[in-house]
Amino acid sequence: MIETHHLTKRFDNFDAVQDLNLIVQSGEIFVFLGPNGAGKTTTVRMLACLIAPTSGEATVVGYRVGHDDDQIRARIGILTESPGLYEKLSAEQNLDFFARLYGLDTATRQKQIQRYLELLGLWERRTDAVGGFSKGMKQKLSIARALLHEPQVVFLDEPTSALDPESAKVVRDFIAELKSEGRTIFLCTHNLDEADRLADHIGIIKQTLIQVDTPANLRRKLYGQRVLFRLREISPVHTDALRTLPFVHDVQRSDSTFSVALDDPPNMTPLVVTALVNAGAAIQEVREERASLESVYLDLIASPARSV
Repeated sequence: MIETHHLTKRFDNFDAVQDLNLIVQSGEIFVFLGPNGAGKTTTVRMLACLIAPTSGEATVVGYRVGHDDDQIRARIGILTESPGLYEKLSAEQNLDFFARLYGLDTATRQKQIQRYLELLGLWERRTDAVGGFSKGMKQKLSIARALLHEPQVVFLDEPTSALDPESAKVVRDFIAELKSEGRTIFLCTHNLDEADRLADHIGIIKQTLIQVDTPANLRRKLYGQRVLFRLREISPVHTDALRTLPFVHDVQRSDSTFSVALDDPPNMTPLVVTALVNAGAAIQEVREERASLESVYLDLIASPARSV
C-alpha cells in the first residue's frame, strides 16, 4: 500500500529523511518510532503529498508521489500535529466543510458526520463552537475529519497526544477497528505502550531507517528468547542439570530464579522443566521473559549499529 525507494528530504544542508526504503502492506498498522526531529512527520508529509521529496521515489495506494498527488490526496486521510480546525464553527460545521472538500453529497455528509462524532464521543457537543473544546476533544474531531471520506490509508501523527487515559483508549480501540475494516494505518507516536499494543510492524527511524520488524522479532533479535523458571529453592544440582542441556545457550541465576536462553521456547521449555524436576527441583513458576519495547527502542536509537 505504501512503498518508498531512497526517499530523501533535505532542508538546506540538513537531511531530515535520508535514503528511506520502506514497504507497508495493505491492511496493517505500521508504527513509526523515533525521537523528536528524527524525520517521522517529514516522512508523513511527503507521503501525503504535502511537501515534495528532494530525491527518491514513493508510491501510495499505487500512485506515485510527485506525479499523481491529487489521486493520492483523495484516497488518504491525515491527522497532523496541529488540529487546524475553524474555532468559530461548530464541530458539525467543521466536518461538513471538509466533507464538501472531499466531494461528499449531502446525505453522505450527514451520515458520516454523525457516525464519526458518535464513535469518538462528540455527538452531544456537535453544535458547540470548537473554540470551546479541550485539546483532546479537538484531537478527536481532527481524527473524525481524516476519516469522513473513508480513505484506504490513514496517516495519524500522535493521535492520542493530550488525551486522558479513557479517551486515549477510545482512540486506540478505534484504530484497531479501522484495521479490522481493511484500512492501512501509518501511525507516528511517542507512546511505546501504544505502539506495542497496536503495531503489526514497527519502523525505528533517526533520519535514516534503523530497523523494521514486528515487535516480537525486534525483541528477539536484540535480546534473544529467554524463559524464567522460579524454583522454591535452587541448588548447584539444578544449575548443572540446565548446563548439560545442549539447547540451553545461557543460564543466569538471580535468587530463586533461572533465566534461560533458548532458541525455541515453545518446544524446549517442557524439556527444561523435565530436566529440573528430574534433578529434584520444585518449580513454582515458568514464564517467557519479555523485554520491553522501550528497551528495544532506546538501545537501537542509542546504538544504530545493533540493527540486524
